[in-house]
Amino acid sequence: MAEPVRPYATWVEVDLQAIRDNVRWVVEQSGVAVMAIVKADGYGHGSVAVARAALQGGATWLGVARLEEALELRQAGFQTPILLLSYLSKAQMEYAIQSDLVITVWTAEQIEALEHHSSRLGRKAQVHLKIDSGMGRIGVLPQDAQTLARQLAHSKHLLWEGVFTHFARADENDPTATNQQLERFRFALEQMRAYFPPTLRIHAANSAAILTRQDALFDMVRLGIAMYGLHPSPTCPLPPSFKPALSWKTVLSHVKSLPPGEGISYGHIYTTRTTERIGTLPVGYADGFRRWQGNRVLIRGKKVPVIGRVCMDQCMVLLEEVPEAQAGDEVVIIGKQGEQQITAEEVASIWGTINYEVVCGIGKRVPRVYLNA
Repeated sequence: MAEPVRPYATWVEVDLQAIRDNVRWVVEQSGVAVMAIVKADGYGHGSVAVARAALQGGATWLGVARLEEALELRQAGFQTPILLLSYLSKAQMEYAIQSDLVITVWTAEQIEALEHHSSRLGRKAQVHLKIDSGMGRIGVLPQDAQTLARQLAHSKHLLWEGVFTHFARADENDPTATNQQLERFRFALEQMRAYFPPTLRIHAANSAAILTRQDALFDMVRLGIAMYGLHPSPTCPLPPSFKPALSWKTVLSHVKSLPPGEGISYGHIYTTRTTERIGTLPVGYADGFRRWQGNRVLIRGKKVPVIGRVCMDQCMVLLEEVPEAQAGDEVVIIGKQGEQQITAEEVASIWGTINYEVVCGIGKRVPRVYLNA
């Protein structure tokens, strides 16, 4: 029987309807504006396609980490407000201003530099002020926020449009840390309130806080991991209607029987015990499939173990549970096949990490195929 024709050795399928539906739920339930976070190439799903689906689902803002990510969206035709959530060098400031991006600031020096570039360009830069309420990352401390608020309020060349913070532990059952952060953030807001412009937008809630903290929704929420149908943490599950958007697939490229005592892959850490059917998959650590013991994939609706060391471009599986498997069969790394499923969370558990890192780590050379576009 001829092998089915498959266009790729390994590929990711992204269901854009799942993105739309997940966003729509948050829009309807939160009752505030939604910023879709599409940094890291849309958490590995593809930023342009995800951004389009998110806006169709009701999001009105986009958020990214790097200037390059924002410029990719602008070049794709997006006119939506885009917030740069992280560091922007002085050399990049004029590009951001000219591209009508919203810039995060947290120091007097940044504000002065933006003043200079905005004045030179004759164009006002849009800024959001970041408060570090307990993340220990970028942001002005709450007790120092008033000084920057005064500076922004008196600026001639900047448009102060927002203020925000980020929660470090909103995905945990114990609310103590988030309560403290929220208290600190509210303190900063009160200290700055006299300097607020009339249309200032306040935001704090990430995916976990959207699901668990009605008191942290403010004027806008930032929807990241949950938009992709992935839970923020094992202790912060998603509503039942949320669906994972991503599946990762490959094929059986070769099947052979090997006698007892044959070593498999580099270092021969696996040796055949009896005559065994071994399959080869054209996916490896260069694609983001980690060189880790305990990996499993789905073949013909059953979970089968990856054996030996994962190579750069290939790996091997034991076909003992699926003796009928043939070259050309579809293989699922993440997703459903028949009655079985392997989730990004399951893969993360094997790799000793989180679902975010699993999907963000799928390599650029793995094509993204979009469903329900």
